[in-house]
Amino acid sequence: MTELVTRAQLVLLARTLHVPVERLAHLERLGPHRLHELQQRMAGNLFDQHAPVFERIAKLVPVIPLSISLPIVQRLVPPTMTGRAAGAIGVKYPAKAIEALLRLDVGYAADCAPYLDPRTVGQLADDAPPAPVVAIVNELLARRDYITAGPFLAYATPELIQAVEEGVPDDEGLIRSAAYAYSGESLSAVMRQLLAGSGQRVPRLLDTVINGSKELRLAALSVFARCAPDVIAAVGDILFEVAPPSAVADLIATYIAADATDDMLRFFGRLSPNALTRLALNPVLPEIAETLVDAVDGSSDLAVWRGVLEPLARTPAEVRRRAGLRLATLDAPTLLMLPALAQAARLWPPLLWVLSATDVEVQARVGELWATATRLDLEVLERRIADQHLDALLATLTNTIRFLR
Repeated sequence: MTELVTRAQLVLLARTLHVPVERLAHLERLGPHRLHELQQRMAGNLFDQHAPVFERIAKLVPVIPLSISLPIVQRLVPPTMTGRAAGAIGVKYPAKAIEALLRLDVGYAADCAPYLDPRTVGQLADDAPPAPVVAIVNELLARRDYITAGPFLAYATPELIQAVEEGVPDDEGLIRSAAYAYSGESLSAVMRQLLAGSGQRVPRLLDTVINGSKELRLAALSVFARCAPDVIAAVGDILFEVAPPSAVADLIATYIAADATDDMLRFFGRLSPNALTRLALNPVLPEIAETLVDAVDGSSDLAVWRGVLEPLARTPAEVRRRAGLRLATLDAPTLLMLPALAQAARLWPPLLWVLSATDVEVQARVGELWATATRLDLEVLERRIADQHLDALLATLTNTIRFLR
């Protein structure tokens, strides 16, 4: 994950702490994973501090009928307090929570939503009736409160996703909300449901992105680039069906100008062969071939390298020649990494196909550099790449466990 996700997590942390996001700008260096962990811990601590109060409030639930208590609560109790108490009470009395959800005014429920304990939302998600949840989501999106709507996607059941597909018409709101969801597994689950749904929502979503603002395009890239490979391939196929070459070129220009090249390359690297070919033949590729190569200078990120080499290998010979020439001028440590990277990511065919279009002198220079690499150099590089795989695997397992809970 990259700067787009880091920014989203920083905004969520600022919301949790009730401070302007500018005051936390110095924390960007922590990266998305640590910011997410920090936000989760801070939210947990804040709710845990009030647990005794919530316990005392919960004891009143079986005593006072909701038909009497809820109208009073909605008139007299601030949404901040109701939202913070609702999760703990709902876990203890799930049937009452569902009844309350059906009785609450939609506007008041949306006011409470930012203050719900996300840990309890996950425990109640399976039993939540879709209709009132969809109404609350529509209210949040009408307010453009994407920060509140996004993180709850992590707990959406297939039934709720289907209800959202059918009952929430705001395409831009869904995309911008999803950008605040941290888990790639959750985003993949949502997208799989939308891809398989009878509503055929994904073409419409992509059309909205193509014709949308820079902010919307970046939000969509953040969402799609974090999805599983099969989801990216399916979304990519639809993108190249609904978007003319000029629209694809415009999207690419937006991402490069916004320094979102790494996310774009992660998306490119998981496109299907057919989509990669259509991308390679886009008129913009000759203009940005060297830019794509420059993006991997010094990088050992396999996903980013895949996003460079797979489309460039399918471009005409002249484009491959210029890309290969630029590749050969990267700094020596990067070139020394290439064999280990190609082996780890199975990128030898596209790498060699790009280099094969260059002059013999260029090929000889790269070959001589590879030949001078010592066994120790290669072992260090392979260990670095293996560590990268392990870190990614551990992060995936951690997110999967949270999603299953």
